[in-house]
Amino acid sequence: MAEKPQPVQVLYCGVCGLPAEYCEFGPDFEKCKPWLIQNAPDLYPDLLKEANANEADKVSDHLHSTSISDGTASSAGSSTSKPEEVKRLPGGKIKKKEKQEVVIEKVVRNKRKCITTVKGLDLFGVKLSDASKKLGKKFATGASVVKGPTEKEQIDVQGDISYDIVEFITETWPDVPESAVFFIEDGKKVPAG
Repeated sequence: MAEKPQPVQVLYCGVCGLPAEYCEFGPDFEKCKPWLIQNAPDLYPDLLKEANANEADKVSDHLHSTSISDGTASSAGSSTSKPEEVKRLPGGKIKKKEKQEVVIEKVVRNKRKCITTVKGLDLFGVKLSDASKKLGKKFATGASVVKGPTEKEQIDVQGDISYDIVEFITETWPDVPESAVFFIEDGKKVPAG
C-alpha cells in the first residue's frame, strides 16, 4: 500500500496574511519586507542582499551626517527624514488624500427642474443624514443622501438653493470655513464668496 502524503506546511506572512511566496503580489510588499527578511530569508535572497546594502548605506550616511557640525544641515535633515504617509489600496494603488472642500453644483433636469448637489460635507465630520434633514427643513424641499458617480455619498436637494446655501452651511456647521466652499459653474470650480 502506498504511503499517505503528508500535508504541506505553508508559512503565512505576519503582515499581509498571504503565503510568504505571494507577498510580492500583495497590497503592500514594502511593509512585508522586514518580516520576510527575518522569518523567510531563503524565499527572497535578493531582499537579504538589499537589506545589507541599505544598512551599510545608512551607517555611512549617519557617519557622514555626524561629521558635519553645521546646525542648519541637521535641522533640514530632520524635516526631510519624516516621510509623508501614503495610504495604499489593494492592488498597490495609491489613495490620494482628499482636499477638505464642499462643492455645490446645480444640475438642471427636464428643462425647469433643478437639483442642487452638495459634495464633501462628510470630510468636515458632518453626518450626511442629519445634514440632509436640516437642508430639507430650512429650504422646505426634499433632500436625500445618494451615492454619486464616484461612489462617494452626496446630498441631493430638490430646487435651486445655491443662492442661500453657503451662508446656511457656514452658520450651521462652524467647522466648514467659507473659503472651503466652491460652486461648479460651466464646468469650472469657482470659490463661493
